[in-house]
Amino acid sequence: MSYAIAYLATAVVFFAIDYVWLTQVASSFYRDRLGALMADEVNFAVAGAFYIVYVIGIVIFAVSPALKSSSWQDALLYGCLFGFFAYATYDFTNLATLRDWPVVVTLVDVSWGTFVTGVSALAGYMIARNFV
Repeated sequence: MSYAIAYLATAVVFFAIDYVWLTQVASSFYRDRLGALMADEVNFAVAGAFYIVYVIGIVIFAVSPALKSSSWQDALLYGCLFGFFAYATYDFTNLATLRDWPVVVTLVDVSWGTFVTGVSALAGYMIARNFV
């Protein structure tokens, strides 16, 4: 039961923060630098699949170890590391394989992924630990 709560809490926090980032803060940043590569409309089915799968990863690799160790620091550290490695994989691959992929997008996106994943893992842990 605590893992279901951890998943739901982590998902809500991750989605809410990422939604604000993508729609209010960084939309013009990405559009200005990646406009030609961006689709005219978001494919919500694929975006939804990303959120479902990615949050499973956060729970497995950050929230679950933190619940076992009873350490909010583990949730934050492992969440940040998971976010860094996941976003770095995507952005470094794009930087290596796509023509004109901006370095600044890689730096901002990897930083964002590290932050949002760490905060989401921490929140998921803090909420789920009350049900363990």
